Amino acid sequence: MSDTYDLLRALTSPIVAITTRRGDELNGMIVNSAMRASLSAEKPHVSAYVHKFNYSHDTIFETGRMVLHVLHREQMEVVSSLGFRSRREHDKMAEIPYREGLHGLPILDDCYASFECDVVNVMDTGASTLFLGAVRRAHRGPGTALMTAEYLRSALPEARRKEYERNLKQAQEFATTMADQIKAVVWRGLPV
Repeated sequence: MSDTYDLLRALTSPIVAITTRRGDELNGMIVNSAMRASLSAEKPHVSAYVHKFNYSHDTIFETGRMVLHVLHREQMEVVSSLGFRSRREHDKMAEIPYREGLHGLPILDDCYASFECDVVNVMDTGASTLFLGAVRRAHRGPGTALMTAEYLRSALPEARRKEYERNLKQAQEFATTMADQIKAVVWRGLPV
């Protein structure tokens, strides 16, 4: 791993699960690239980078909706369910307790916090899209200690660590091939 990438790891946010809905299809994924994007308490915004190869990417782009969940340290099973499997082969939400929020999107029963969002803008970054979400509802969950990327890497069982490293290598290769393919995107707004 390059020194640059190792240094970039200092810029990651807490581990975040993003849930989506398209029709009757629910999905979720794990990112460590979500953050607060506003200082306003009255009009809060969040942002999340989602790699284009993730199944959830197109769902968020097409529906204009997502829920961000800040995870706590006791949620390794959520990371395993949402981060190590693809919706293309497995119903990832089948084993995770949730309730329906705005527009029927799943809100995890157990998390540190969740933010129900409407996408209000996007930016193409080559291998991923930066989604800017206007927070419509926020919920505080029962969790206390945030799950950070550093904690996740140190707490992964050996078998999962190898899988994580393999998936990371594939993602980095994809990101490298797409890095210069940035296109201007005009966000069309929520579907009518």
